Amino acid sequence: MDVEGEVPAAAAEAVANGLGGAEPSPAPVSAEQLDVEAYAAQYTGRTRLARLLFIAERCGVEAVELEALRMAYDEIKRGEDTMFHREVTNKINGRLGPKYALDQAWTDSVNRRAEQRKEKLESELNGYRTNLIKESIRMGYNDIGDFFYAHGHLSDAFKSYIRTRDYCTTSKHIVQMCMNVILVSIELGQFPHVSNYVSKAEQTPDTLDPIIVAKLRAAAGLAYLATKKYKLAARKFVETGHELGNTYSEVIAPQDVAVYGALCALASFDRSDLKSKVIDNSNFRNFLELVPEVRELVNDFYSSRYGSCLEHLEKLKTNLLLDIHLHDHVETLYMDIRHKAIIQYTLPFISVDLNTMAAAFMTSVSMLEKELAALITENKIQARIDSHNKILYARHADQRNATFQRVLQTGNEFERDVKSLLLRANLIKHDFNQRAGQRKM
Repeated sequence: MDVEGEVPAAAAEAVANGLGGAEPSPAPVSAEQLDVEAYAAQYTGRTRLARLLFIAERCGVEAVELEALRMAYDEIKRGEDTMFHREVTNKINGRLGPKYALDQAWTDSVNRRAEQRKEKLESELNGYRTNLIKESIRMGYNDIGDFFYAHGHLSDAFKSYIRTRDYCTTSKHIVQMCMNVILVSIELGQFPHVSNYVSKAEQTPDTLDPIIVAKLRAAAGLAYLATKKYKLAARKFVETGHELGNTYSEVIAPQDVAVYGALCALASFDRSDLKSKVIDNSNFRNFLELVPEVRELVNDFYSSRYGSCLEHLEKLKTNLLLDIHLHDHVETLYMDIRHKAIIQYTLPFISVDLNTMAAAFMTSVSMLEKELAALITENKIQARIDSHNKILYARHADQRNATFQRVLQTGNEFERDVKSLLLRANLIKHDFNQRAGQRKM
């Protein structure tokens, strides 16, 4: 590959915008293009509130921040979590006018009803425990768990759901307990519990319908993602059934399955797995169709259109940094994807012109040299760099020596086989073989 000329201006501009290097941009995250209302509409329950607050904290754009807080405030007033209400009004801090101030009357009313409801539930549970009715005790703990969950006492909800375990009498009850524990554990960020209870639920396959299976795989994917086990996360997400749909909106949207699965797969799958498990996977394709830009970047990567792939990634980056589950992993995943692209780009060639390669990867030659040097040092690329002429030369193994070694090995194997055949022939010739039934004891 030999192309003369400097890196195009577009590539230089991309470098300035953060496409070309490994360093994360120190500039605040901008979310001016994020449609907060459309984004929040994908979710229900507490995860909608948590995501709206996360956007408000991270977006760096006051208009978007206030829109997210306004939507969170309205959503909270439809529920019973007064602690969330107080937190949101503190963040609004009067910027949305008196309509979005702390509603003390509503707070007092909700707390009063909550106290009465709690006393009633605890009284009923004590009665069930006195009468030793297992099914009623299980339902009592579930009701108290639901109560704590609705009021934002997640640790208490977790404990109540766990206590139902001793009173489960059917596989269906066990699965319900596991799903409740998984839901609360995800919100608490206790992902080891998520993995444990996904495994426990999967041990009762006779009661698992396709929707439950899809939910368990999505939850397992989130747990692996949180612990940076990207390959395992990718497998779980691409195996998530299309039956999931919007049935798990209190945790994850189908668009998230597409984004998380695709990025983890690009960062960790080899080329054959990417083809078979992602691109040719008719089930996962249903999720990818919901996010066309992600589908396109996967196809671009597989088709070696790395510049286009990196452009799609950069366009998505702002919104991904505002994702409550993905934000901590964006830089790592992007770097892994970029390094894989660089490695795949260099594999077919004996020599590569760095000017051409830099243009393909929308970066500068100096930045590309640093990346290549790091990959060579880590033994991920077998090559050497001619810094003066800006050429990368592949360092291939000594083919002549390798051929001699294979010939010697083949000769030794042939000699061993011939000796074995001669030994067997002599044993048969001199009747040294022992037949069944002729053995003397």
